[in-house]
Amino acid sequence: MILNRDSIKKGVVSEIIRESVEAGLMNPLSEAERSASMRSALEGLTPGDDVWLFGYGSLMWNPAFHFVERRAGRLHGFHRRYCLWSAGGRGSVRQPGLTLALDRGGSCHGLAFRIAAEKVKEELEVVWAREMGGRSYCAQWVNIRSDDGPLRALTFVVDQDHPRYDKSISRDTTVAYLATSTGPLGSCAEYLTNTVSHLDELGILDSQMHTLLEGVRSFTGTAPNGCWENETWRIAEKS
Repeated sequence: MILNRDSIKKGVVSEIIRESVEAGLMNPLSEAERSASMRSALEGLTPGDDVWLFGYGSLMWNPAFHFVERRAGRLHGFHRRYCLWSAGGRGSVRQPGLTLALDRGGSCHGLAFRIAAEKVKEELEVVWAREMGGRSYCAQWVNIRSDDGPLRALTFVVDQDHPRYDKSISRDTTVAYLATSTGPLGSCAEYLTNTVSHLDELGILDSQMHTLLEGVRSFTGTAPNGCWENETWRIAEKS
């Protein structure tokens, strides 16, 4: 399954999460809730203003939305981290994958994309359909430092109250799942490889991501047992 602008607009993300919903592992936002979320994020935006969007993972190498400019930049107060379990995308109900997210603390280099004012609503609807289906992220305005000056940008940070957020995943567990988990969009290992490759192209050093990739490439173990036996996740997602 391919994740691009056209497939997102045709509902591929909804297809991906359907199995998780049927298994009681996800309570996704409705289309109306998603639209309300985007309207709320854009409140206070001056009509005619462009919007910057900050990407730290797959948005860097597969944005799937139209933009007119991009800049490398650094976000303080958040760092990229594998801290979110997922039964869709690059995981499954049988064996979850781990999703990269922005978590509190530290800093993060990434890419900021400028969306033209007349395209803001159309392009952000694509982004919201991709990122804001599973209630695990919060849209937030942040300050980005770039070589061409400071930027005010939208980004998506993990909701630490979400039942699939996990702040205590060990490195060994992370490596095992990244090395073996796969789903309709491909493998976690492929995602990690693409992200690190793009960071390298941008000249961004992220030692944690490189260390994880080395661990994944040298992993010789078997797939770990799935972690969906935690019934509190199912209850929380259904509520």
